[in-house]
Amino acid sequence: MATEASFEVVTAVLSTEPISVDQAIAAVESDTAGAVVSFSGVVRNHDGGKPVDRLSYSAHPTARKVLDDVVAQLVAEQAGAAGTDGSADGAMAPPVRIWVAHRVGPLEIGDPALVCAVSAAHRGQAFAVCSELVDRVKAQVPIWKEQFFSDGTVEWVGAGE
Repeated sequence: MATEASFEVVTAVLSTEPISVDQAIAAVESDTAGAVVSFSGVVRNHDGGKPVDRLSYSAHPTARKVLDDVVAQLVAEQAGAAGTDGSADGAMAPPVRIWVAHRVGPLEIGDPALVCAVSAAHRGQAFAVCSELVDRVKAQVPIWKEQFFSDGTVEWVGAGE
């Protein structure tokens, strides 16, 4: 008999405080998870061939609701497509646990800007959910990046898209 995976959204936040991949991993780990996959998108010191000194993220007032909606939609789709966990007793599959946070405000080179962690019974599902979550957050959540270049110029990324 097939079992349907359950999902638990541990955290889905926009944060003005530093975020940590270690915190995300610790939050989703469990005795039932055979895989924990994480992603940390960090501020790099260049973009488009130009040196970057720092950046700042700004969020639209609806960004938090959009983040919640993105996570809920992904969970609904993944729960509907989930396979079996190999058990034949009809038991519920171990939960897939999700943690996601995006920074807003000023960030320095090396600071994590987007952190996601997903735990699941098996690595394939953990990788798939984490990858899809990162792609959707970046594509759908209205957050804009202001880059401050070493030459004194400033560029907005994501504004007007």
